[in-house]
Amino acid sequence: MRFTVAIDGPAAAGKGTISRAIAARFGFQHLDTGLLYRAVGRRVLDGAPALIAASTLRHRDIARDDLRTQAVAEAASQVAAIPEVRAALVEFQRDFARAEGGAVLDGRDIGTVICPGADAKLFVTASAEVRARRRFDELGGEASGTDYETVLAEVRARDARDMGRADAPLVAAEDAVVIDTSDLSIEAAVERAVEAVLAASAQPRNT
Repeated sequence: MRFTVAIDGPAAAGKGTISRAIAARFGFQHLDTGLLYRAVGRRVLDGAPALIAASTLRHRDIARDDLRTQAVAEAASQVAAIPEVRAALVEFQRDFARAEGGAVLDGRDIGTVICPGADAKLFVTASAEVRARRRFDELGGEASGTDYETVLAEVRARDARDMGRADAPLVAAEDAVVIDTSDLSIEAAVERAVEAVLAASAQPRNT
């Protein structure tokens, strides 16, 4: 059985947490596609040209333990705006989406570009202020050496890049279920996502 769940949304909205929960609940494989771009960004920071870094990406690159830094996040956002980089990673993602037993992919263009025919589509969002607070806390708060206003500015700048790029901008698919997590607990957000996937699975599927 193949069932694809596409989950999109901006940084720190909660789509990763929801995606992992959906994968665990239904026994699907999970791919955080942002890690693909982080892995490319990491390789670019290491000196590799962006297109070569993308076209030669391997699973071991995604498994690196140094992909969650702010510098890598910024590099990832920059390389994600390069059309040739995005094109090089399309098939990698589409192959994963066809996994037997079901797959969940989260990113910024899954439901619109990578898997427009996904069986279930979610768009997870939250206000920039809430997302910046979450990211600031993830970085360690006051002890991180940065401040909330700086993180908020970075979140807004990344949103502008992601939503304003000419190639595959961040936008909710027309048929996506939108979940705003600004005022939701993790448990409530996951439950809404589960309900959306269950509703989609009950619909007749194209064969």
